[in-house]
Parts: sequence; C-alpha cells; structure tokens
Amino acid sequence: MGWGDLLVWNDDEIAPGTGFPPHPHADMEIITYVRQGAITHEDSLGNKGRTEAGDVQVMSAGSGIRHSERNLERDTTRIFQIWIEPKSRGGKPSWGAKPFPKGDRSGRFVTLASGFEGDGDALPIRTDARVLGATLKAGETAEYALGTERHGYLVPASGAVAVNGTKLGARDGAAIRDEATLKIVALEDSELVLVDAA
Repeated sequence: MGWGDLLVWNDDEIAPGTGFPPHPHADMEIITYVRQGAITHEDSLGNKGRTEAGDVQVMSAGSGIRHSERNLERDTTRIFQIWIEPKSRGGKPSWGAKPFPKGDRSGRFVTLASGFEGDGDALPIRTDARVLGATLKAGETAEYALGTERHGYLVPASGAVAVNGTKLGARDGAAIRDEATLKIVALEDSELVLVDAA
C-alpha cells in the first residue's frame, strides 16, 4: 500500500457465479486488468459491461459510486485491480472499458489507462499516472523511460522477466524507484502490467 499514488494492487481469483456485491467507493481511480476469463460490471450510474481477458476497465469513483463486479462465466476469472489516488477529490463518477488486443502490444509497452494528455487511445484516469501493458516472447526486450522522480510497479501476469537485472516470476511485484529507464528482458513468453505513478 502507498507506493507513491499507487494505493492498492489486488490479485483476485473469482469463482464462477460469484463476485463482489454492490459496494461504495469515492475519490479513487480503480483500473481492472482481466488476466483470465471475464468480469461483468454494474454500477449506480446505470452502466453495465463485460470485460474479457487482456482488456481493461476504469472506474473513476469521484464524489461516490456503488458498483458490483461478478464472474458470470463458467470458468474462473482472474484480475488485477489497481487503485490509484486521484489528483483532486470529488467530481462526477464515471466508468469505461476498452479492448486492447495483445497483438498490438507485442514487443512493446502500450498505454492502457492514463491521466496525461497525448495518450489519446488510453482509457482516461484522473491522476498523474499511466497503466501500461506489454507481451514479450522469450528473449525479447522492451524499455520504458520511467524517470528517477516516478514510482513504478511492474507485475508479470504470466511468464518470467528480468527488470534491470532483477528476476521476476509470474505475479511477482517489483516496486521501482530512482531508475531513469527500465530494461525488461523476457526469460519466458510473458505478459506484463506496469504502473507509472507520481
């Protein structure tokens, strides 16, 4: 908890026909990355949507929202749910989801959610942060310019990598600071999620 503005990184496994019943949130940016299966979202704004493996949904809780997340599939759903503190409190709550084909992020990082102008294809979040995804084949490398003033948190959803020489296995988390550039080498075929936060 509390790695810069990154507050929570949940690694959840949700059995078929179960999930999180309606509950409230306020003043939090909640990004859900579906690793396996699918999750169905409903909220007090009337939004309803199904997000599949590899895709992303974002909920800006703002002044307050109630939501539920359920696995309506026949198989287990696995998600990363990432909570990042917003730049300011209050504001109108919102929700959105978007597919991000894994082929589009083969060998490189793609911004999935962002609070920065210029990241136009990403889902918007109300914070000075980015959530990025990449898929690397064994032996491939990818770099990301983090900057020494930023907080990075990188998790392989699957596979194994070395990050600036430090080895990580599937679902290991690396809290990163004082590193201008991240160099990631895939030791196996890997799927990565990275948060770049203030």
